[in-house]
Amino acid sequence: MISYELNDQTAIVTGGGQGIGLAIAARLVASGARVCLWDINPDVLASAQAKLGEAASVMTVDIADCDAAAAAAAATAEAHGRIDILVHSAGIAGKNAPLDEYDPAEWRRVIDIDLNGAFYVNRAVVPFMKARNYGRIVNIASIAGKEGNPNASAYAAAKGGLIAMTKALGKELAKYDIAVNTITPATAKTRILDELKPEFIDYMLGKIPRGRFLEVEEAASMVGWLVSRENSFTTGSVFDLSGGRATY
Repeated sequence: MISYELNDQTAIVTGGGQGIGLAIAARLVASGARVCLWDINPDVLASAQAKLGEAASVMTVDIADCDAAAAAAAATAEAHGRIDILVHSAGIAGKNAPLDEYDPAEWRRVIDIDLNGAFYVNRAVVPFMKARNYGRIVNIASIAGKEGNPNASAYAAAKGGLIAMTKALGKELAKYDIAVNTITPATAKTRILDELKPEFIDYMLGKIPRGRFLEVEEAASMVGWLVSRENSFTTGSVFDLSGGRATY
């Protein structure tokens, strides 16, 4: 495993209690970072903290609440003296349905968590990075944000918006040595699959030329470089993790 130098750095990982977020947190801890896990589920946070040990702290945070995200960022900065890294991984898949049958309440729920929540978290953390003229942000989007998935219009719209927001923020913060990038994974083996219909899971697997789902450790490997000082130039970019599904 390649390890990047993250000693004395403080990282926030949203959705860090499980799945891709937890795998990324483990990689950052192995590279020397202090990691603060944000998640809405206190049970998965407790389990994750037990796995990661004393280098990890936890906060129960509803990212769809702007004030809660701001308070959590302030508390993290106060506890650790700095925020160097943000990996925003929290999100939901939402229900599957054709757009003309999609429940407006479910649409709002997905957008509130997957897009508005990303805005709230980035907005809360950026001032602490600007104050130190340094930072690394990775927003976890999805291949659905580039290509769209049928019967998942809310999720595709949210992730497409996240990609665009990341591009804009990367340009805004380039002069501060704050790199802001996004990755676009294909479906990974995580609990998010529990929200989806079996036929939709089969559809997504069939679109991946490698013939398998993403392993969470593969996402962690890519993110490990993106949040390091080795990534000294790239910002506002999209990094593909789709197993060949997307080629642009």
